[in-house]
Amino acid sequence: MAKPSRREAEAARRERAAQIQREHQQRERRRIMLGVVVVLLILIGIGFGVYRGLHKTKLSADTQQILPAAVTGQTTTETKPSTVANPTKISGVIAYDTAGYPGPGTPGPGTLSHDHVTGPVTYAVTPPVGGEHNAIWMNAGVYTKPVPSERAVHNLEHGAVWITYDPDLSAAKVQQLVDFFDKQTMISESGGRSNRYVDLSPWTDNSLPSPIMISSWGYQLGVDSPTDPRLQQFVDTFRNSKTYSPEYGSPVDGVPVQTGGQPAINGSSKPNPAGAAN
Repeated sequence: MAKPSRREAEAARRERAAQIQREHQQRERRRIMLGVVVVLLILIGIGFGVYRGLHKTKLSADTQQILPAAVTGQTTTETKPSTVANPTKISGVIAYDTAGYPGPGTPGPGTLSHDHVTGPVTYAVTPPVGGEHNAIWMNAGVYTKPVPSERAVHNLEHGAVWITYDPDLSAAKVQQLVDFFDKQTMISESGGRSNRYVDLSPWTDNSLPSPIMISSWGYQLGVDSPTDPRLQQFVDTFRNSKTYSPEYGSPVDGVPVQTGGQPAINGSSKPNPAGAAN
């Protein structure tokens, strides 16, 4: 085999050097791209951590939370409402008699009352699903402490759903409920406002039938987990419903904060007014 000429050997050497240079450049580009990907993942992780941190800080900002005003006066004891057939496909829903308000039929002794009373109410259902309530509702949102049932029930009448939970529920599960609250759509109200039409608060003691209860006017569901898909099904069925909300289209906020409260996480698109309601 003939020995390569000096020119051919030089050309081969230059080609080999160029190939080595190309391979080095490719490795360098891959290293840079990998570094960029790692940096982006770190930034995304930091951003998510900051969001979660702010979110949790917002939830724990009790110093800015104002609870809805308690009601005082003569106590009313609710007559226990009658249960009726569950009209939905959501398993486990307990339905109560709402005949005439808004359900069809003639109200009877077991129908949920919708009367306004000035004082506290001893409710026959825990947590309440309707009945006598205060004339002034509360500002909907997430509260970290128990709220007056007499005002929360008025929110139910207006189409809100109320999620209550055992006060011993773990912080992780409470945060999952807050996340559930956050993902609910805003619903338009009058006056350019909008609200999620969801109340979330701990119950006063350990008497709830289930660790987590979700209620609307006349309907209730108990679940063990904040990830139970029936929670969303319940919201989709009963929240601000022309069929199930007695006073569909009414607001669940806009009350002066010294009466209606200021949630730890507001459900409203606009701040609620300062002061007290008359």
